[in-house]
Amino acid sequence: MTDAHYFFPPASAYPLNRCLFGLKSDNAFRARYLADAQAAMDEVGVPADARAALRDFDRDRLVALGAHPYLVFMAKLRVGMDTQPAAFEYF
Repeated sequence: MTDAHYFFPPASAYPLNRCLFGLKSDNAFRARYLADAQAAMDEVGVPADARAALRDFDRDRLVALGAHPYLVFMAKLRVGMDTQPAAFEYF
């Protein structure tokens, strides 16, 4: 038996992954999230058990909840680029 090194996110994690995708790709959604994270998470239906992990970008917890690791990384990067632009001056 071989262990797979990648598992597709479960369908139940769709709202979480949709939120992460929005943070990564949608400037307007990311602005709404930065202005009011709770309202943005409500907008896409992020479940209660994922909200604290998402606010903290707790990668391990988010992945355990079904988040795609790439989306976690890219969403955190894009939020960081908006909130701390000087940190990415030479990125």
